[in-house]
Amino acid sequence: MIFVYIVLGLVAAFFLLQFSMGLKMRMKKGKGVPDLNGAHGRMVKSGSKVMMYFYSPNCRACKALTPVLRALSKKHKNVFSINIAKDMDTARKLGILGTPSIVLVEDGIIKEFMAGAIGESQITAMLN
Repeated sequence: MIFVYIVLGLVAAFFLLQFSMGLKMRMKKGKGVPDLNGAHGRMVKSGSKVMMYFYSPNCRACKALTPVLRALSKKHKNVFSINIAKDMDTARKLGILGTPSIVLVEDGIIKEFMAGAIGESQITAMLN
């Protein structure tokens, strides 16, 4: 019987964590972007529309999504793939809580903030 309560507690904790992550992401929309380093930081400062894809090499969902975003980054100069293992500073400044995550910035303001596996059609719709 105790095992059932432990499992129920873990399931409830998981859903609470997912809900709080979603709430934090929604709260980021409409906020300004802090100063960022690198090419993506320069493009954000210029006021351009910028899509930043955050991934980690060990993430299973990222392994499916990364090739899609890499192909998009070759077609669009405003799409950046950021490995959080190598650029944790940018991820921390934007409040990335998990991978994969996509942040869409326009005119220095966060327009979209999505986490988890996202369909290619959603990603291309965000770019247009």
